[in-house]
Amino acid sequence: MAPTDCEAGSNAPGSVLSPEDLSRLHPFARELPPLIAAQCLKADRLKNAGVRLYPNSFRPSSSSASIVSEFGLKSREELEELSSREDLTRTVAGRIMAKRVHGKTVFLNLLDSQGKIQLYARRDEFPEDAWNLVKELDLGDIVGVAGKVFKTKTGELTLHLNRLELVTKSLWPLPEKYHEMDVELKYRRRYVDLFMNGESRKVFVLRSRIVDYLRRFMSSRGFLEVETPMLHPIPGGAKALPFATRHNALKQDFFLRIAPELYLKRLLVGGFDRVFELNRNFRNEGLSVKHNPEFTMMEFYQSYADYQDLMRLTEEMLSGLAFEIFGSWKFVYQGQEIDFTPPFKRVGYADSLCEIGGAPPEVRTDPRAALLHLQKIDPAYEPKGEPSLVALQEALFDRLVERNITDPVFLTSYPTEMSPLARRNDANPNITDRFELVVAGREIANAFSELNDALDQYDRFLAQVEEGERGDPESMRLDKDYVRALMYGMPPAAGEGVGVDRLVMLLTDSANIRDVIFFPQMRPEAF
Repeated sequence: MAPTDCEAGSNAPGSVLSPEDLSRLHPFARELPPLIAAQCLKADRLKNAGVRLYPNSFRPSSSSASIVSEFGLKSREELEELSSREDLTRTVAGRIMAKRVHGKTVFLNLLDSQGKIQLYARRDEFPEDAWNLVKELDLGDIVGVAGKVFKTKTGELTLHLNRLELVTKSLWPLPEKYHEMDVELKYRRRYVDLFMNGESRKVFVLRSRIVDYLRRFMSSRGFLEVETPMLHPIPGGAKALPFATRHNALKQDFFLRIAPELYLKRLLVGGFDRVFELNRNFRNEGLSVKHNPEFTMMEFYQSYADYQDLMRLTEEMLSGLAFEIFGSWKFVYQGQEIDFTPPFKRVGYADSLCEIGGAPPEVRTDPRAALLHLQKIDPAYEPKGEPSLVALQEALFDRLVERNITDPVFLTSYPTEMSPLARRNDANPNITDRFELVVAGREIANAFSELNDALDQYDRFLAQVEEGERGDPESMRLDKDYVRALMYGMPPAAGEGVGVDRLVMLLTDSANIRDVIFFPQMRPEAF
């Protein structure tokens, strides 16, 4: 008999159901497409025949990776000779991803959390009921198996089965091929994407390594990992529109945190000199390839340090991370080589408009020159009222600077107007001791020497409140308790936030932030 290959979904039962079939189905299954309803009917038939669909008794002793590690380099002859001296039976569990029937033999591909391994079963080596189960298996079913390790004539490591148990019956057919899952479906059904696409699994395994490295790095530098509230009575820590919710018991509105900054700095007041938190922030803004409303940040604060100290720390942290992953400071992102060799370049914010953006030097000090150049590069730009020099420079920066940066650059000396929580520069109070780290056209980190003058902070909060009254929905609000905390005295300090999702994008060569978040926000779908 000619062999047949069963690709994902192709061994599903027929899709035409009789009224009698429908009457036997679970009410929910009757609402599903015919192909899926037929899978449910098949499962019901197996259950009635005595097959346990969801047992919890199988315990694998090996994985695909451990078998490959133990036997992968041995030849077919070496395995045969080894088998004569010791038991090469191993047990594994995983999902059936391919099924090939050759008359009285069946080949299966099993996927577990570590990788794939081929399975081989013969009709004359199984009892009739067990063989019938082997034939009835659908792609997506999860099985537990035991078998002897050997290599086929083509050299593929395989388990010659003597036992197979159904562990979990799959009721929803798999996609025919991975490429037939459109991008939106990959994000909506990440659980399918993960077992259909090995590259997605690699991205998230690497994400876990990156997060682990960040925690180890901070702990090794004496930082204490802490947890601060997710629900804030006053949104603060960054300029952004918050998500609002209601606390019924307190009869009070709360906000999902925009940033943990103000709480972490309260801990500096309390005497913890080095703290960090790696957790979620929430900002009620649009979706894009660079933005997700729920995202992961690592924020850290160090007493008796300034932003220059954090630049050096950040260089050490990120260059070390790149070297740990790639064995080099250089790697490729979206076809461009990125060089994390320290030290990273440093450019002042206003100077970057000329040095990186190619604007004339007058834009650093002259509002009219800034406006004329802005209208030259963007004729559609229409100023609202009398824009300040800082507002015009910010518009120029967005159009000229960030997108033209490839290798890491520390952008420093941001205007005080743009930095309501940062310490003023001692020599020039119009700028702050702040930096943003930009790589490959996107901000990766933001840091500054912290403002610990309580009355200056109060005045800046009031300026933010005035912006809100003029219609800015992202302006900060007055947090009197935070001002009170500063009045007790906060040591001189510096703080930084690192965008973990964007960092993972960079180090996994991912173009879209949704590719590095397990379950990104999506618009509702009709089930």
